[in-house]
Amino acid sequence: MKKILLINPPWVIGESKNLWKEVASCWPSLGLAYIASVLEKEGHSVYYLDFSAEHFTVGNAEIVLKKYKELDYIGFTATTPLINNALKIAEVAKKIFPQAKIVFGGTHPSILPFEVMSNRFVDFVVVDEGEETIKEIMFGKKPSEIRGLCYKDNDKIVCNEKRPLISDLNKIPSPAYHLLPMKKYFPAVGSYKRLPVMIMFATRGCPGRCTFCYRTFRGVVRRRSAKNIIDEIKLLQKNYGINEVAFYDDTFTLFKDLIKDFCNLLIEAKIDIVWSCFTRVDCVNKEILTLMKKAGCHMILFGVESADEKILANINKIISLQQVKDVVKFARKINIQTRASFMFGNPGETIETIEKTIGFAIDLDPDEVQFNIATPYPGTEFYNWANENNLIMSYNWDDYSYSNMVFELTGLSRENLNYYYKLAHRKFYFRPKIIIRRFLHIRTWNELKQEIRGCLALFNFIWRR
Repeated sequence: MKKILLINPPWVIGESKNLWKEVASCWPSLGLAYIASVLEKEGHSVYYLDFSAEHFTVGNAEIVLKKYKELDYIGFTATTPLINNALKIAEVAKKIFPQAKIVFGGTHPSILPFEVMSNRFVDFVVVDEGEETIKEIMFGKKPSEIRGLCYKDNDKIVCNEKRPLISDLNKIPSPAYHLLPMKKYFPAVGSYKRLPVMIMFATRGCPGRCTFCYRTFRGVVRRRSAKNIIDEIKLLQKNYGINEVAFYDDTFTLFKDLIKDFCNLLIEAKIDIVWSCFTRVDCVNKEILTLMKKAGCHMILFGVESADEKILANINKIISLQQVKDVVKFARKINIQTRASFMFGNPGETIETIEKTIGFAIDLDPDEVQFNIATPYPGTEFYNWANENNLIMSYNWDDYSYSNMVFELTGLSRENLNYYYKLAHRKFYFRPKIIIRRFLHIRTWNELKQEIRGCLALFNFIWRR
């Protein structure tokens, strides 16, 4: 039996003017929670440490880590914005537990395993899914024989062949929620209806080929069964009093037969739950939206990205603006709230196309919008293009956030982009129409608090110098 500590590093947004700092959610790493569940099933002793949920910082990592004893392995997950924080904590952990093996996984290490492995405090990197790979590490199998693993052979970094993806997601035990500080998680402002809320995944992977996205799990999409999803919802309700689920799948409605089965089971079982999801406008229709509403869906986020057809083509976002209009209009008709996500700064962007997108967002009039600044994350076609054309201004991963420009397009300066980023929020949210509509929808004290918090965050972001 091994003693293992799994660490979700802190997400620290440095910019005081970053809107996300005021309205962002705090969620667990379900990837780590799945790993924890698998390891416990194998008989190991597992601890889960969530720096963000516990309000711990890199600076007090030593105090926090010294509370644990005799660890054999310490595992980290990290996306690009979190990788530096994770590596700093790994350094502290190695000093306290010199005999423990440090294992990294998650999106950034999977994309840049040699970069992460070059850190002298890192012993292993698990590429892509970790459930099977981590079991073999703990079993003591030779590193050279473990697929999906990067390791060090003396001073040489070796990356083995990739492991086949897990075909049957139903065989993976539910996340180890009992190890998580469940009461310390919360949703983003404006994204929920009933507290408490917890995130879930019904699928893994995304079929899209958008240039700004990393093809998680190699673009292969797998799904759980409707019953498996329902069983987890029941577990969350029974053990943690969860009243709402936020599905964080890249494209929740990709498999319409799954969604139909899921919704029908929810309705038949009379499960008192509301839920939200992310999807694409070309992956829904009137029938499925109507059924989703009946089964408790109250909000859907659609990625629109731009109102310029050429930019949509440049980023390989294969949707039409008419589809966007039709879907949002019908969702409103059946009382499903909509959130539309837009990006400024993709290849081909100009001041004119930004103004066009802002105008489209206002005319579309969803319940909420998200305006983001396009970021060329490693592993994406966008990053490769920007890097090859010497457009990237920063390779400090701390700068890679939702609202910081790390590259500069010809004819579109950082000052221009920041100006229109603020202007977009002001022009959309400070219209009498949307202010009145949002306050007329308030039914509970929690909803009122959401609106006040969101409004104050917007004021602070737009008018604070």
